Amino acid sequence: MPELPEVETVRRGLEPWLKGARIDKVTLNRADLRFPIPQGLAAALEGQRVTHVGRRAKYLLMTMSNGKILLSHLGMTGSWRFAEHGIDKPPRYYEPGTEPKHDHMIWQLSHPEHGESHLIYADPRRFGFIDLYDDLAASPYLEGLGPEPLGNDFSAAGMAAAFRGKKAPIKAALLDQRIVAGLGNIYVAEALHRAHILPDIEARSLVRADGAPKAALDALAGAIREVLIAAIEVGGSTIRDFRSVEGAGYFQHNFAVYDREGDPCPTPLCTGIVRRIVQSGRSTFYCPVCQKAP
Repeated sequence: MPELPEVETVRRGLEPWLKGARIDKVTLNRADLRFPIPQGLAAALEGQRVTHVGRRAKYLLMTMSNGKILLSHLGMTGSWRFAEHGIDKPPRYYEPGTEPKHDHMIWQLSHPEHGESHLIYADPRRFGFIDLYDDLAASPYLEGLGPEPLGNDFSAAGMAAAFRGKKAPIKAALLDQRIVAGLGNIYVAEALHRAHILPDIEARSLVRADGAPKAALDALAGAIREVLIAAIEVGGSTIRDFRSVEGAGYFQHNFAVYDREGDPCPTPLCTGIVRRIVQSGRSTFYCPVCQKAP
């Protein structure tokens, strides 16, 4: 599943071409994806201008001039692409033009600067979904989400409050979208390595008796920001279905531990070898030498 950097990469790629465009026509080639496409979607979008292209956690949010907000989750193979041109930021897509049977929705657009184009949503495995809202407060997908890790509300103190008394492993705690929004398996592993924290320690062990964050939790907050920013700068990670117009996202070449079982740890002077364990049915990669308990 795409994580925050991949979805933010898509948002940045779409925004210059989509913001300000009028949706002249919406063509739906099927009635459902992972879930049914909302009734009346085409009628609600046609004739409207896209006023904002945003993101919350792992969801794309497109706001229309009539106040409607389209929510898009890409699932495993979902993508947005323009038929007529590439995009100057690498977005997620599935081999554009090669499998038109997977093009499930097409928007005919008119942009004041870029002219006419067609924006296509494709999804070979149809694990993605689309919803439409008058008010995002009504969305069950966004309800209860934690702070954005790149936003001002995210801090070590906030994580300390959430982790106090929490016996769950720190990796599982970071994957809880109610604590931090948008993190997934890849970037949690990378952030824990940067902060030199073992993935299986209890989350509460990073909190002092008075409720303040330990130094390791301060380091983790910084590591989370750093790894996300670094991934966004290079267009996310190419893992299985993730691709970009220029060829790929490139952060996978910078992975320190994720999917690197048996490789030497890249931390300077560390002699460790990356290990893999399974936590809650998912692979966890870490260095047993430089990652420690606080």
